[in-house]
Amino acid sequence: MFDDHLRDTATRVQALLTDLLQPAAQIGEVARPERLLAAMRHAVLNGGKRLRPFLVVESAWLFGGDKDAALRVGAALECLHCYSLVHDDLPAMDDDDLRRGQPTVHIAFDEATAILAGDSLLTFAFEIIAAPQTPLADGARTALVLALARAAGLGGMAGGQALDLAAEKQAPDEAGIVTLQAMKTGALLRFACEAGPVIAGAAEGDRQTLRQFGELIGRAFQLADDLLDLTADAATMGKATGKDAGRGKGTLVGLKGQAWAEAELDRLVDAAVELLAPYGARAETLIGAARFVANRKN
Repeated sequence: MFDDHLRDTATRVQALLTDLLQPAAQIGEVARPERLLAAMRHAVLNGGKRLRPFLVVESAWLFGGDKDAALRVGAALECLHCYSLVHDDLPAMDDDDLRRGQPTVHIAFDEATAILAGDSLLTFAFEIIAAPQTPLADGARTALVLALARAAGLGGMAGGQALDLAAEKQAPDEAGIVTLQAMKTGALLRFACEAGPVIAGAAEGDRQTLRQFGELIGRAFQLADDLLDLTADAATMGKATGKDAGRGKGTLVGLKGQAWAEAELDRLVDAAVELLAPYGARAETLIGAARFVANRKN
């Protein structure tokens, strides 16, 4: 059942992103350079589980939020996420040649085009949220733009990437690892869960609950990712594995061991389930997402 929900949302997000990234210029655009658009499409329309949009859609549904608004906010978040992958893969960052089983953007095109594709996807995310086609109340639109900017920027994903790069020279302690992972990986997952109640105009307490849920699954996602980096192969993952250890980066798995990490994953999922228990059966799909994050194979 959960897998069906995830696939259905991924299909709808893919269709929307395909439409949004079509060659014809949008209102207000002079042109869409063909090569740059092709690089953006290569970065975005190459599969993926679409977990972040799924969390937006399901967290909005939990509070009766507009489905079209949730789908468009989810698509915006996916554009921003894919921008981060394009830039993470660059030679100056993680220097990867493979992403989702395909050549990374700077390999398929060139480094300058990859940088510009990432820049364009980042700004396009905010354009989608701000566009009149996204049916949101003005207060919700402003709150989402602010929350996404914070999740993506200096105190969120970009700041976390800076800490991650610094960790190649001096591995951080446990607190440092938790902080950088909460920023680099966790920030967008927190936003995805928090966005739903914002879209729906739910109470502030509900927004905080879903934010806490996002924090828990963000930690679980990164822990599972670190375990997969240690145990999975590149063919299964669709990207290079074992790179953290090769670069001497500190991870909680490396610091505390595989057995601890597996037990901690169970604890995080249990905490996430308990947090959403008051919402009853309506939260079952989001609870399934927490279990999926912890048990995924790629």
